Amino acid sequence: MSKKLFALRGATQALNTAEDIEKWTVFLYDGLLKLNKLEERDIVSVVFSMTSDLDEENPAAALRHAGRARSAALFATQEAFVRGGLPRTIRALIHCYLDEGAAVRHLYYNGAEALRPDWARPGSAGMV
Repeated sequence: MSKKLFALRGATQALNTAEDIEKWTVFLYDGLLKLNKLEERDIVSVVFSMTSDLDEENPAAALRHAGRARSAALFATQEAFVRGGLPRTIRALIHCYLDEGAAVRHLYYNGAEALRPDWARPGSAGMV
């Protein structure tokens, strides 16, 4: 079967500590890989954004520290401020190759379900 380029999306919330940012970044990344039966060798890049109230750790650096995504391009940026937006939020966008016709699954949990309730992970509300 041939492969096609896909984009997987997800978000989580974290407390503003390096440990918590790393924990939830890795959990989000690993969760997206597991849900989509994705191998790291098929990842092209991972783009992270985070709200300005998270400033203790860069999620791209946290992922590298955890030994993940060693051959993928990683990038992190600060999310645009929107009044009333969800605080303490890390978002991820993974560009990857999956089998053509794959049913991609996105992951929103640990308080970020409010962003996309239709893609929320069951039973994950209020983990922070």
